[in-house]
Amino acid sequence: MSIDNTEKDVILIVDDTLSNLQMLFDFLEDAGFKVLVAEDGESAIEMAQYAPPDLILLDVFMPKMDGFETCHRLKTNQTTQDIPVIFLTASSEKVDKVKGLKLGAVDYITKPLEHEEVLARVNIHLHLRNLTKRLIQQNQRLEVEISERKQAEQKIREQAALLDITTDAILVQNLDNQIQFWNLGAEHLYGWKIQEALGKNANELLYRQETLSQLANIQISLVEKSSWQGELHQITKEGKAIIVASRWTLMRDEDGQPKSILIVNTDITEKKLLEAQFLRVQRLESIGTLASGIAHDLNNALTPMLLCVQLLEKKLLDQQSQEWLSILKTNIKRGANLIKQVLSFARGVEGDRTTVQVNKIISEIEHITKQTFPKAIEIRTHATTQNLWAIYANATQLHQVLMNLCVNARDAMPYGGIIEISAKNFWIDTHYARMNIEAKMGPYVVITVSDTGVGIRREIIDQVFEPFFTTKEVGKGTGLGLSTVIGIVRSYGGFIKVYSEVEKGTKFKVYLPAMLTTEVDSFQREHHELPIVGHGEFILVVDDEDFICEMTKSLLENYGYNVLVAKDGTEAIALYEQHQEKIHVVIIDMMMPSMDGSTTVRVLKTINPEVKIIGVSGLVLTSKMVKIFGNSVKTFLPKPYTSDELLKKLQFVLSSK
Repeated sequence: MSIDNTEKDVILIVDDTLSNLQMLFDFLEDAGFKVLVAEDGESAIEMAQYAPPDLILLDVFMPKMDGFETCHRLKTNQTTQDIPVIFLTASSEKVDKVKGLKLGAVDYITKPLEHEEVLARVNIHLHLRNLTKRLIQQNQRLEVEISERKQAEQKIREQAALLDITTDAILVQNLDNQIQFWNLGAEHLYGWKIQEALGKNANELLYRQETLSQLANIQISLVEKSSWQGELHQITKEGKAIIVASRWTLMRDEDGQPKSILIVNTDITEKKLLEAQFLRVQRLESIGTLASGIAHDLNNALTPMLLCVQLLEKKLLDQQSQEWLSILKTNIKRGANLIKQVLSFARGVEGDRTTVQVNKIISEIEHITKQTFPKAIEIRTHATTQNLWAIYANATQLHQVLMNLCVNARDAMPYGGIIEISAKNFWIDTHYARMNIEAKMGPYVVITVSDTGVGIRREIIDQVFEPFFTTKEVGKGTGLGLSTVIGIVRSYGGFIKVYSEVEKGTKFKVYLPAMLTTEVDSFQREHHELPIVGHGEFILVVDDEDFICEMTKSLLENYGYNVLVAKDGTEAIALYEQHQEKIHVVIIDMMMPSMDGSTTVRVLKTINPEVKIIGVSGLVLTSKMVKIFGNSVKTFLPKPYTSDELLKKLQFVLSSK
C-alpha cells in the first residue's frame, strides 16, 4: 500500500534495535514515505530540531534516555512540540500508555508490529496532522483578513471623519438626483440634517426653480468628460441665496457603467461679495480719476472766461451788453458748480466741520420734507432712544446728503408711499470690516433712509453712484445727486450700503465714523474786509495756460498791480531770482508740466524762505494742499475764481506777516 504525495511525508524512527529500525525503514519507504532514523533519544531530538519531521515513531525502552524522557523534551521544545509522536512498545501495561499520552503522545503501537496496523495509524495521524496544519493556516489567513478588514474599517472611519471635518459640503447623488451621502460640511452649509437630506431630490432641495437651467451644461459635461466644475447659485434651508464653487465627478461601477455623482461644494458667497465690492470701488475710483482730469481741464478753460467777463463788465456799460455778460457769467458759474459736484464725487468735499448731532439734522429734514413733499408721501422718523454718538461733519453737507436721498425716495414713489429715516449707533468689528472693504473697525452712526417705491434693478444697483447715471426721464435729473452724496460721505471716511427690491422699495444705509476729528482749514475762514486796489506791487503769475496768464495779468494791472508772467516752474524760478527784491507775491498753479507747483514752491522757499505764495488749483482740495505744504503756501485759490476772490486773497497775503 502506498500514498501518492507530491511531497513525501517525513517519518523519524527512533529505536536502539537495529533490526527494528531496518524493518520499519524498508516497510515505510516502500509505502512512499521519506524515512529518517535515530538510535537514541539525544540524536532524535537533535534531528527533529534541525529538520522537523511530520511524525515520530518512538521506542519506549531505550538506554540512557528512554522514550518518555525523549517525548517530554520534544514536547517542551517550541520547534518540535507540534510533531505527533507514536510510541512503540512491547509493554501492554495501561499505566505506561497513560503516562505516554499525558506526555503528549498521540498513539501507541504494541510490538510485535503489524505492518497494516502501523501503516493505518501512521496514515491517520499524518492526515490529522495535515488537517491541523491546514486549520492553522486557515486560522492565520482569517486573522490576517480580520486584521486587514479592521484596518480597512478604521481607514473608512478616518476618511469619514475627514469628510466631516472639512468645511466643504460633500454629497453623493444617484442618477435620479436622490441624495445618498451628506457630510457634516453639507449640514453646516445648507442647514439640512443628514437624516433630512438623505433620499431627497437634490434639485428640489438646493435650487430655486429659476436657477435649475444652470444644471443643463453640467449633464453634458459629465457625459463627455465624466467631470464638471464651476459656480452655482443655490439656497439654504432658510431660503438664503448662496454661491458655491462646485466640482462634480461621475462615479462608475465595476463594469464602467455610470452609478452616481460625487459633488464637492465650497461656499464662496463672501468671496464673491468682496470681489463685487472691490470691483465697484475700483470702478468708482477709475471714474473719479477720469472726472478729475476732465474737471481740471474744464476749470482751466472757465477761469479766463470768467475773468474776461468781469473785465468786459467794466468796459461795456450799455444795458444790453450788461445783460448778455450777466447771462454768460451765470452760465460759467453754473458750469463751475457742475464741475465742483463732479469733483466732490472724485475727491471729496471741503467745508468747516463741527460736532454734529444727527438727531437734530433728522428733525430738520423731517420738517422740510413734510412741508414740501406731496401729501401722498408719509414721512416717518425713528430717532433712537439711545444717545447717538456725535460725528464731526459739516451740517450743510449732511443736510445735502439726507435731502438728496429723500428726493430720490420721493421720485421713486410717484403715487405715494412711505419714507422712513432713522439712525443708530453701530460698532464695526473685525468680521464686519473684513466683509466690507470700505469699513474700518470702530464706532459709527448709521443713518437709514428707506422708501416703498419702485426699487432698483439688481443689474444697475452698482451704477447708481456714478456721475451722470440716472434712471429718471430726460430733464428730470442730472445724475449727480447720489455721486455728490457718496463724495461727501467718503470725505468723512464713511461708506454707503444699498438694498433694493423691484416694486418693494429701496434702503440706503449711510455709515459715518463717530468722533472723527479733522483739521479745519484755517485758510477758508472769512476775514474782515480788506482794500482790493493795489499800489504798484509786483506779482509773479505762474501758469501753463496762456489765457489764464493773460487774463489774470490784465485784471491785476487794471487794479493797480505790476505783473510778471511765467509759463512754467523753470521760468518762474529764473524770473524770481532776477526780480526777487521787488516781487511781493507769487501766484502759482499747482499742476503744471515739466516742473509742477510743489517742486517750484520748494525751490522758491530755498531762494527766499519768506516768499509769499498763493497756490491755485482746479483739482486739488484746499485741505489736502494745507497738509502737503503747511506754511510754505500762505493761502489757496480754487479754479475758476472770480476777480473779487483773487483780489481778496491777494490783499490778505500782502497784509500778512
